[in-house]
Formats: sequence, structure tokens, C-alpha cells
Amino acid sequence: MENKDHLSPLISRRSFIGKAATGAAALTILPSFTISGLGHVAPSDKLYIAKIGCGGMGAPDLDSLMRNPKKNAVAAFLCDVDDRQSADARKKYPKAPYYHDWREMYDKESKNFDAVCISTPDHNHAIQAFNAMRMGKHVYLQKPLSHDIYEARILTQAAKKYKVVTQMGDQGNSCNGMKTMKEWFEADLIGDITKVYCWTNRPVWPQGIPWPKEKASVPKELNWDLWLGTAEHVDYIENLVPFNWRGWWQFGTGALGDMGCHIIGPPFKLLELGYPTEISCSVSTVYDGIFKEAYYPESGPVACSIRYKFPQKNGKVLDLVWMDGGIMPERFDEVDPNLDLTHAMGDLDPLDIEGATVFVGTKGKVSCGWGGSDPRLWVNDGSKKPLFAKDVNIPEKYKRIPGEHDGHYWSWIDSCIAGYDKAEVESPFEGYAGPLTEAVLMGNLILRGYNIREKISRTDVVYGEMENAYTYPGRNITYLWDGENMRITNFEAANQFVKRTYRKGWEDLKL
Repeated sequence: MENKDHLSPLISRRSFIGKAATGAAALTILPSFTISGLGHVAPSDKLYIAKIGCGGMGAPDLDSLMRNPKKNAVAAFLCDVDDRQSADARKKYPKAPYYHDWREMYDKESKNFDAVCISTPDHNHAIQAFNAMRMGKHVYLQKPLSHDIYEARILTQAAKKYKVVTQMGDQGNSCNGMKTMKEWFEADLIGDITKVYCWTNRPVWPQGIPWPKEKASVPKELNWDLWLGTAEHVDYIENLVPFNWRGWWQFGTGALGDMGCHIIGPPFKLLELGYPTEISCSVSTVYDGIFKEAYYPESGPVACSIRYKFPQKNGKVLDLVWMDGGIMPERFDEVDPNLDLTHAMGDLDPLDIEGATVFVGTKGKVSCGWGGSDPRLWVNDGSKKPLFAKDVNIPEKYKRIPGEHDGHYWSWIDSCIAGYDKAEVESPFEGYAGPLTEAVLMGNLILRGYNIREKISRTDVVYGEMENAYTYPGRNITYLWDGENMRITNFEAANQFVKRTYRKGWEDLKL
């Protein structure tokens, strides 16, 4: 039942992670290949899972999988490059053989597991998932699917080619809120939707900073070379792992990568969006002298606003605005002026406010928290109070998923056992998670294009000859995007960010 009081704390993303981290005890592993005696076969009643990345989000991912009420999943293998991060998982699942290198695990154990769950830094997502799919393994992959747009496209194509069950780790998609909003929109409660606002409190890690000049000693528990994986070699720096890698373009995907799939996901799915055709942005600027702009291209910006244009199936164009780093939309008249805007329209937990999505229609507005949680209907009747599902009283048309957040994992397990042709998952790579990830990463492409610069000679009327003056040809223009061919058509230099070059010794992704 929805909570009428929009100030009451309900389940939050952080509380979900904390709840999951207290989960299941160790299981005795008896792989199906030992029963059949004929080599490992497709699962009939249990799914044997190899877990890559056991700390951070990897811990609740694994515990949610093992907490399923059917007890139809086994933690067959564990893999992590950092023994500190994997310590708890190794204690919980002591029967699961432990590897540092996922390539070695794939090579030695491929006959002994059916699927992989990947919760690693963004720059290694695609190569780990792609090689699993190529072996015919089902994949649960944390959001965003990939570091680069090209990688997301390849993963989408691979899921179809190898006919494996895929699910992206955006748990909100399996919660009741997404179904509720779909029913509201089909009942035409807010009319034609003309604009969507999406915002988050991210980044909550350092961004807009220079790469540290001093290298640090690599912790003895961390295999730095394996952690780097596909990324070009750099010396280890303090506080990069386990979390602050998110702010560096070489490894992470910034605020958009962390929360974009959760917050842009609802309009992308419910409005059946595809590739954007235009994108523009505003970005915070950091100065380290008079008229001297600091230049930190390795790091994401402190804050930004990104404007997408999506063609809709009705022939109209939807404007979608993304904001992060403290930037928010103009205050909506429907909201009481004394309320925190994100609390009122997005996350209901006042101690865990991470973002909001607002659909603006011709008849009213609908808002929700991350992943479509706790949807609210806003009618401009002067009341300045939202209506929750039980207040709106629209009949339920769509089946709810048992377990909601946890059910996102459980439905993937059931679908893997049932097989590709019978899969029922909410975030498959094909048709949803892949195209969504491409759209999210388009935002990062323009942020990186914003920092492309050319040195010029400049004389200022007040300060005279300016040393180290630059022009930025990718700023303050609208990028035109050919989604089918993954190309910016009016600023060629930005296309370098569609696909990066992997470090020597790490194979490219090719179908």
C-alpha cells in the first residue's frame, strides 16, 4: 500500500543496500554437472552463479540473489581483485571457490556455472559481461551497462546473438511504482507529457579536480593491474578505491552513470523513448586564476545541466532535462514553499534524498523517486499536496513483481532457469537497458566534448596579452546525434568518446 503522507520515510536505496548486506548464510554447493556426470547442462531447478565484484554494491547484489524464497540459486564462485572487499562474502559462502582474475575463473570453471552477476567498476563491465555471454552464460550486470556507448551497443547485440537472459541492476524497474505510473498515464491523468525533469544529489565524491601528482603505495590486498583491467595504466593514488573512481573518466561515468539509469529510466521505459536526436548542456566552471580556467579533463564536472530531445512515437518531441551537483529545476507551483523539493517530489526518506523525476503534462504532473518509487500525482488545485496511488484509485492492470527490489534479482533467476525464450525480466539489455545506457552515456559524451580545446592568441582590453588562452569549439552548441550509427554529425571531435581503446593485452569487443 502506498503511503499517503509524503513526508514519511519509506524504503530508500541506501536502506535497501543495508538490508541486503545482512542476508543469507552460506550454501553447500552441489553443481548439476556432478549429478549428470555428462558435463554441466542447462539448469533445471537451480542456477549456479559466478559472482564478480563482492564488495560495495556487489554485497547486496549477492545477498539478494541468495535470499530468494525458492532457494533456486547457488553462489558457485566468487571473484574480486581486492581481498578486503571480498572478505565478508568469503565468510558467508566458504564453499565457493575464490578467484582474483575473472578470466582465469571463466577459463577453468566455465562448465561449472550457468550465469554471472557483475558488480565491478564501470570500465570493466562490458568485457566481463561480453565474454560471459559469448560462453552462453546469463548475465546480471550493474548499471550502467558499460563505460562507453559502443560497449552498450555490443552488449545489446550479444544478448540477442547468444540468446542469454540479461538484467541490468536498476532494481526500481521491478517495483510497484513503475506499474502504477504506467496505469496512470494510460488513464490519461496528466494528458500529453511535454517535458521531464530528472535530478540527483550526485556527485557525492570528488569531481572537478586535477589528477593527484603523487602516487601512493598499492594496498597489499589489491591487485592493481587486474583492477585497471581495460583502462590505460596509471600509478595508484590514494582514495581511488573502493568508491572515488566514479569521478574519473578513465574508470567511471560520473553522476549520470551512477544515477542516470535509475532516474532517467522511468521516462525512458514508460514513454517508450529511443535514441535522442539532440543534446546540449551547461557545465560548472572552475578557475585557478584571473580569467584562467582550470583544466581537469580527467575528472567529471562539479555540476551540470543536460538537455535531451527525444522523438516520440506520436510524432512529437519530448524535452528531458538532467541536473546534478545541486542544480534543480525551478520550483513547481504545486509544491508547498516550505518543503524540500526533492523530498516532496522524489525520495521520501528525508535522510536519504538522492533524486527525483517529474513528468510535466498538459493536465498535471506526476513525480517519483529513484527507480520510479512512490509515484505522486500533482493536481494544480491549490492544495499543494500530492495524491498517492490509493488516493488516485486507478484499477491495477499490470501484475506486480513479488519482492519488488529483491524480486528484480529473483525474476532474473527464474528467467535464466526457464530459458531465453521464456524470460520475464524488467531490464533486459535488448529493447531497454542497452538503449537506455546509450542515452545516459550521451550525456557524458557532451560533457567530455565540452572540454575539447584549442590554443589561441588573445589580448584582453584590461589584462593585455593572455598566456595560455584557449577556445572551446564544443561548448554552447547543440550536438546532433545519429543514434543508429553512434555519431555526432556536427562536431566530429566529440566522436572520440563513443569508443575508447583498451589497454594492450585486453581484447576489443567484437561479435
